[in-house]
Amino acid sequence: MTTGIAPVYWTSVGGPLGPLLLTAAPDGALTSLSVEGQRGGRTVQDGWRHDPGPFRAAEEQLAAYFAGELKEFRLELRAEGTEFRERVWAALDTVPHGATTTYGEIAARIGASRMAVRAVGGAVGANPLLILRPCHRVIGADGSLTGYAGGLERKIRLLELEGVRS
Repeated sequence: MTTGIAPVYWTSVGGPLGPLLLTAAPDGALTSLSVEGQRGGRTVQDGWRHDPGPFRAAEEQLAAYFAGELKEFRLELRAEGTEFRERVWAALDTVPHGATTTYGEIAARIGASRMAVRAVGGAVGANPLLILRPCHRVIGADGSLTGYAGGLERKIRLLELEGVRS
């Protein structure tokens, strides 16, 4: 008896931020990247299929990124959320390596009002594809490092890696 639910594939890869849990759809599109202890992060579930095969390109690109040799990921990402969250996530994809933006600037990019800044923050915090979709590049309007689902120490390390902070 089949349930009609597509299987979730997963693997874990090492990195300077600790183990990274990656999940993918059957067609290989990445659906999440979580770090240990992440607020709202994924954990392996019963019925998931462990298979490193669909993740080879992601593993290679992550290694190159952490080595300072890659500035832009070229992977198929598929995160599902509300239309608002998907607009925010698409805006994150436009923030270049080595740059930062603010929640207010993201709101403006997607045509949302200044009143939507908190909602933008919620969508950024719900990003299921840490590192690959660069939510770590979003900072407070005053330049402060605001929350990061993976922990502020990881956000600092990522920004240092990208040359934004030293």
